[in-house]
Amino acid sequence: MKLDARVALVTGASRGIGEAIARRFAAEGAAVAVSARTINEGDHPLSGSITSTVTSIKDAGGRAVAVAADLARPEDRRVLIDSVERELGAIDILVNNAAVTYFEPTETFSARHYALMLEVQVRAPFELAQLVLPGMRARKQGWILNISSGAARHPEGPPYNRRMGAGTVYGMCKAALERFTSGLAAEMYEDGIAVNALSPSGLVPTPGVVYHGLDRGVPADALEPAEVMAEAALALCSGDPAALTGRITYARPLLAEFSTS
Repeated sequence: MKLDARVALVTGASRGIGEAIARRFAAEGAAVAVSARTINEGDHPLSGSITSTVTSIKDAGGRAVAVAADLARPEDRRVLIDSVERELGAIDILVNNAAVTYFEPTETFSARHYALMLEVQVRAPFELAQLVLPGMRARKQGWILNISSGAARHPEGPPYNRRMGAGTVYGMCKAALERFTSGLAAEMYEDGIAVNALSPSGLVPTPGVVYHGLDRGVPADALEPAEVMAEAALALCSGDPAALTGRITYARPLLAEFSTS
């Protein structure tokens, strides 16, 4: 299997894309640390929890542990890495998927929401990378994958649709994450560490997306199962770091590229 003997940490893995990636990696032989704030079903209005993700992995014959963490809290980041390494061993693969998002116009965007989004979506991936890089460099091998979004692209216009503005801060966070990805890939290239960013090609109907009705009116061909992201994530986290790094890519085109190569 592609990830035999690897240890992977997937943040934001209680549901949606993170859950799908954790399950796919475990199916390929990785020991997976599943992290999020939601520990048990019922702790959150949406379905899913790190306990249920781990249970599904174990029921399928995989190996996984649940490690609760609030990535808005700097102290939780260090504890998360220490806990994973204590329970599973050195981390070979880090998937930064956790996100907290508010869709509000810039004019009235609250300082608290702004700080929280930057902390979880930009600062936390940066600091988690800092924490795992020394071990990866010592072993001359590692994979870091940052989950991004098409929101990082600049809006097309004029004319513009006013509703686009509600995603300005979200897009700003993802654009920063992508620039961090390419820069870190260049820094770590000679150390054998791959750093990539992956976005869905369409709208993934995660529990959060469905709950907020964001999928209403979206054509079926514009929807993308979370499993497509998981397959693309596997490709990026099992490839040769000398060749497959520094990518700012989308799930379906990446899979199409590999199917024809």
